[in-house]
Amino acid sequence: MHRVQLHYTLSRDAGNALIRNPLPEMLQAVAEQGSISGAARALGLSYRHVWGALKRWEDQLGGELIIWGKGQSAQLSEFGTKLLWAERQAQARLAPQIAALHADLERAFAVAFDDSTHVLTMYASHDDALGALRANAATPGDGGAVHLDIRFTGSVDAIRALNEGRCTLAGFHTLEEPAADSLAARTYRPLLQPGRHKIIGFARRTQGLIVARGNPLNLRTLADVARTGARFVNRPLGTGTRVLLGDLLAMANLTPEDILGYELNEPSHGAVAQAVAAGTADVGMGIALAAHARGLDFVPLVHERYHLACLKSTLDQPATSALRAVLQAPAWQALMRAMPGYAPMHCGEVLAMSTVLPWWRFSGRKRDTSPKQKP
Repeated sequence: MHRVQLHYTLSRDAGNALIRNPLPEMLQAVAEQGSISGAARALGLSYRHVWGALKRWEDQLGGELIIWGKGQSAQLSEFGTKLLWAERQAQARLAPQIAALHADLERAFAVAFDDSTHVLTMYASHDDALGALRANAATPGDGGAVHLDIRFTGSVDAIRALNEGRCTLAGFHTLEEPAADSLAARTYRPLLQPGRHKIIGFARRTQGLIVARGNPLNLRTLADVARTGARFVNRPLGTGTRVLLGDLLAMANLTPEDILGYELNEPSHGAVAQAVAAGTADVGMGIALAAHARGLDFVPLVHERYHLACLKSTLDQPATSALRAVLQAPAWQALMRAMPGYAPMHCGEVLAMSTVLPWWRFSGRKRDTSPKQKP
């Protein structure tokens, strides 16, 4: 079986073709010109080059491409004609997808060649405000525009990606004052190290119960969810909301077994809200913005902080500094305040880890050496 390999050309003038392949171009030229020499002139190549290339293609593909009859011009073989037909079919059928891919590549490289735009890769727990931030940061400000390449994943995976060098920023969230023995502490403490990591403030947001309009089951607490047997939809393992739910269940003296549907999950706040809107679940944990976007009701349970973590070594890099400038701008903070369930909280400021993640305690400049609970 012959396989297809794709490549693209990066140059000041790459031409108008969306996907180019030299073989169909040569076959088309031979078919139109009736000779190798005519095809070579039409393509601006030497006869020797075209002849040699066609022979190499015949060897590689295992079939004759060009035939000559006595006293007749060069013609495509049946195999050559079918190859040219396959090329035309693929180009015609895939034209919209190819055009979209072409545009995406050109946009990406336009950013690379724009000296006024910074590129910053972020892995982050799903958050609708980050989508708004991406659009806002693309507008040039005092520090230049920032192209935010955001990959939404769980909080745990986001910090791991940061530690493995796959991103510059990691977005994760915790209760405003997580306890030293909380699930959040046991989850994030092994991943973040004072002295190596820095925390940049982003937002205070509200998490709660996403329920149907009118809250027909009158769900006000997780205890209500357990008592009524309401069908719950969860978030996957490794997400910050799943960690948060674990802490809230412990505070309410509940276990996962008390929640019907605890093992079922959806990949985002929006997907949780959609499950409730579609009637496949009665309730799920999520943010107010996702509930309101789908005409659902929202029962607030807790306030939490959404943090942006980076390595200390990247804190002063131009892209990070430019994003911090965006975060501290009054225009962005006003936009965040208008989002249901959000408020800027030390937005863009570098915060003491012992303050925002208080399971770390320091004495002066020395790290606390008291025994730590194993995660």
